[in-house]
Parts: sequence; structure tokens; C-alpha cells
Amino acid sequence: MSEALMSTYARQDLAFERGEGSYLYTADGRRYLDFGSGIAVTALGHSHPRLVKALQEQAARLWHVSNLYKSPEQEELAAKLVAHSFADKAFFCNSGGEANEGAVKIARKYWAAKGKPEKYRVITFDGAFHGRTLAMLSATNNKKYLEGFGPKVEGFDHVPLNDLKAVKAAITPETAAIMVEPIQGEGGIRVVPTDVLRALRQICDENDLLLILDEVQTGMGRTGKLFAYEWADIEPDIMSLAKGLGGGMPIGAVLATDEACSGMAPGTHGTTFGGNILAVTAANAVLDVMLEPGFFDGVQRRSSYFRQQLAMLSDRYPDLIEEVRGQGFLLALKTRIPNGDFQAALRDEHVLGVTAGDNTVRLMPALTIPEKDLAEGISRIEAACRRLQGQMQAEAAK
Repeated sequence: MSEALMSTYARQDLAFERGEGSYLYTADGRRYLDFGSGIAVTALGHSHPRLVKALQEQAARLWHVSNLYKSPEQEELAAKLVAHSFADKAFFCNSGGEANEGAVKIARKYWAAKGKPEKYRVITFDGAFHGRTLAMLSATNNKKYLEGFGPKVEGFDHVPLNDLKAVKAAITPETAAIMVEPIQGEGGIRVVPTDVLRALRQICDENDLLLILDEVQTGMGRTGKLFAYEWADIEPDIMSLAKGLGGGMPIGAVLATDEACSGMAPGTHGTTFGGNILAVTAANAVLDVMLEPGFFDGVQRRSSYFRQQLAMLSDRYPDLIEEVRGQGFLLALKTRIPNGDFQAALRDEHVLGVTAGDNTVRLMPALTIPEKDLAEGISRIEAACRRLQGQMQAEAAK
């Protein structure tokens, strides 16, 4: 059957039949601790009862009507997101790549509506990942992803991460916005310091630019707050969301201030499936859980414990682990051996991680994971480290 699929993924020889909480189960009953969360998607874990109930009830009523008609479910979700963020308006789409496309379109349209269509360029950062569309590949500027797809889409200027002098030097009369991930996910869980995010906000204010935050991976509680920008005590003009927003259902969103999206009139942007009733129902349920009192306190407490335990592992196995990176439950181990080998060793211990750039392995448990499951995960990761270290010592002795 796999021969019918395009070979765009180097898929692991592993398939799952069901999930429950922090665990995934194969058809033959093997249990894996899921520290990948579908690449930071299943924020509430697998088969969360509130999410299951909401989807089952909605699936029996109505699935899709398109954006030709009013959607009370969309209106409810938009109101929640606006009430708990900087934004005044929300637009719903299907994925993070689409959300980032929408964010850039909103920024360009803002200036065109003000009579300055020449302001269309966006400053982005080396090591970023903004999606797989042609435009977002150009925003990302990774040669590996760009190769074979023709000329880059014009309009993106790239500077080193955290280099404020380079940012200022890149600004021209054509610059419309600066776009940044608070933590680079695919780039290797590289954290943008809060003082740099504050400086970028100031640079935008001083140069009359829009600040776009790509929170596709960092948003929806991943860092221990609903949105990562909250740690820096700043507000963007435009923000993209996806991944954890639907808890596993495909949905993306673009949030913006009234001013930033003032150029977006009927017909300027659209989507057939975006804001689909099932996806929005899931997102409403996810938000309801996350906005309950104490939810983020629990995420911060348990993620702090997890990071401390990982740091202790790093101290015990310095030949394997160079650094622990990240914030909240968006963490990574920078490894001294090939990250694919480390990921495979974790998988042999029935722990699922996700490789990323800069030779890292991401560890992104569900935000709801109990401490006992984290402790089990640490035990299994250490078992993988012991075996890898033994293999290294055996090789050295030959």
C-alpha cells in the first residue's frame, strides 16, 4: 500500500492504532511514550475526553458549509482568541504555512491600502521555518527546501538571528514588516531572548513597520503561557497560529490588530476549508481546557521539572548531550552524535522524539502530561543514553 504514496517523507517503520493521554499504541499492543505530539500538535494528549465529546456531538450535526455563510462556531473561537490576545480580528485557515502566507499578505495589503505598495518586503531570520508554500520557502531561505522549485519568491530579506544591527541595516523604504518565531522550532529550538523581541518591537515602532510573530509552534501554551510573546511583555501587530490550536484537527489562524488588517476587505483573501466547523469546534474545546484556572501554572511547573531532569541527564552523559534548549514543553537536546541515531535509540526505548535542525532532537510532550509519565520518559531516555554510551565505549576499545 505504501507504494501508492508519494515518497516525500522518510517515514519510520511504525504505525499506531490508537492513542490515550501521553501514549500511542500499535496494533500489536506495543506502547510508546509520545514526546513528539504530532510535531507539537496534540496539545491535550490523545483522546482527551472534552475534545472527543465536542467532536462527536458536532459530527452528528454539521461538518461544513463554507465561508459563504455565517459561522457561530467561528465567531465564538475568534472572540475567545481576541479576548485573550493582543488582537482585534481573526482569520481561520487550514495550516501553519497558510497562516504565515496570510500574515504576509495582510502586511503587504496594509501598506498598499495606505498608498505605499512599494512597501512589500519582509525581514526574516536565518534558521527560520515558516512553511512549505513557495512564498514561505523563500521566507525560510533554506537551500535544502528550495532546491528544484525554481526561482525564489521576491520580497524577503534574511539576517542572522538575534543580530539587531543586521536588522537595522536591512531596513529600506520597501520594508513592510519583520517576521520572527519567538523560538525557532525546525531550526533547532533556538530561543529568541526576550530583550531581542522587545528590541524588534521597538525597531518596528521607530521605523513604522509591522511586527509579525510566527507562533505556529510556540503558540497555544507550548512555552507555558498561551502565547510566547507574553513572556517578553510585548504585542505584535500580526500573529500566525496552527499546530496545537486544534489539538490534532487541521486548523490555522491569523490574528491581527484592527489597524494591521485595515486593508483586508471582502474578496482580498479566502479559503474553502478554513474555519471548517469540525476544526473550529475542536479549537474551541482546546481553548476551553487551556483557559481553565491553573492550567498554565501546571504546564510551567511540570515543564520545569522535565527540563531539570533533562539537564541532569546532560550532566551525566556529556559525550552524548551537549545542551538542553527551549522553554515550557518545547524542548530539545542538542546531541554530540547524529540526531537521527539519538532519535532511533529513544524509539528503541519506546519514546518518540522529533529531529530538528542544528543536530537536535525535540521533546514536546502533551501539555497535560502528568509528572509520573515525565518521570517514566526520563528513565527511558537515560536507558537510551546508557546503551549509546556503551556502544561508543565498545567502538573506542576496538
